[in-house]
Amino acid sequence: MTDKPLNPEEYANDHRVSFLVVEWQRLSQAEKDATGLIEVDPSMKELAEKELNDIENQKDALLKQIEAIVGADLEREWPNEIVIEVRAGVGGEEAAAFAEELAQMYLKYAETRGWNRKALDESRGSLGGYKEAQFEIKGENCYRILQFETGVHRVQRVPATEKQGRIHTSTASVAILPIYKRTKIEINPADLEIETSRSGGAGGQNVNKVETAVRIMHKPTGIDVKCTSERSQAQNKEKAMKLLASKLQQAQDEREARERAADRKQQVGSGDRSEKVRTYNFPQDRVTDHRIKESWSNVPKIMNGAIGPILEALAEAEGADEVATEA
Repeated sequence: MTDKPLNPEEYANDHRVSFLVVEWQRLSQAEKDATGLIEVDPSMKELAEKELNDIENQKDALLKQIEAIVGADLEREWPNEIVIEVRAGVGGEEAAAFAEELAQMYLKYAETRGWNRKALDESRGSLGGYKEAQFEIKGENCYRILQFETGVHRVQRVPATEKQGRIHTSTASVAILPIYKRTKIEINPADLEIETSRSGGAGGQNVNKVETAVRIMHKPTGIDVKCTSERSQAQNKEKAMKLLASKLQQAQDEREARERAADRKQQVGSGDRSEKVRTYNFPQDRVTDHRIKESWSNVPKIMNGAIGPILEALAEAEGADEVATEA
C-alpha cells in the first residue's frame, strides 16, 4: 500500500509546523511565478527552470521537516502492527478454553480483513486451551479498529466437563499491544536480563535443536516477553525488543489515561487490562459490552469472528471514525 502524500496545508494551524507551512506556501507561489515566466518569456526558460529545480529541492526538504514532526504523531497513534495477547483468568481449564476461543475470534476477524497473522508464543493448559498466547497482526488500521478490546472478557456457560448442568463464570484477559515504528520509550540495556532456550512446538528440527527462543525481562518493571516464532535467535530478539517497548509504552499510556480519565466526558476505556469490558452469555445467547451497555445476539457467530458491529459501536461511542466494518 502506498501512503497518502502529506499535504502541508492541512497543518497550517499546527503551531509546531505553521512557520514551515508558511515557507512552503511562499515557495509554491514562487513555483507558479517561475512557470508563468516561461510561458510569457521563453528566453527566460533556462533561468526559470534552474529556479524551479531549486524550489523543488527546498520544498522536498520542508516536507521532510514537517513529516518528521507530525508524521511521528500519526504513527504513534495508529500503527498498522499489533500483538494480541490473551491470558486465562479465573476458571481453571474452562478459562483456558475461553482464552483460546477469544484468540481464534480475533484471528478469524483478522482473516476477513485480509490482515497478516502469525503466532509468536503460546502456553497450553493441561487439558488444552491457552494459559497464555501472543499473536502478531499486521494490516491497515488494525490497531485503530481493535484498540478497545483490551480488558477482562467474561464467559457464562455450562462447561463440557460439568456433569450437573450448572452455569460457570470464567474470565480471560486480552491486551492489544501496538507496535510503534517510533516510540518515546528508551530502554537501558543494563536493565535487561536476556535468556535463550530451544523453541518448542512446530518449526522443524533446526528450531527445536538450536537455542532460538528469546526471553527478555525488564528488571525495573518486572515486565518480561518471549518470542519463539522466528528461526534465528537474532530475529526473535529483535521482535521481543519491539514487544517489550510496546508493553512499556502501554504501561505508561495506562498511567496517563487514568490520570486524565476524570476529565473526559466519554471514555470507552483506558486500555487497562484489569477493566471488565464484556460478557459472553451462552445460555441467553447474548454478548454485552459493559462500557457502552449494548448487547448483541448470536454468540456462536460472534465467536466465529463476526465482531464488526461491536467494534463499530465502540468506535462511535468513543467519538472515533467508524473504520470498523462488519465482516
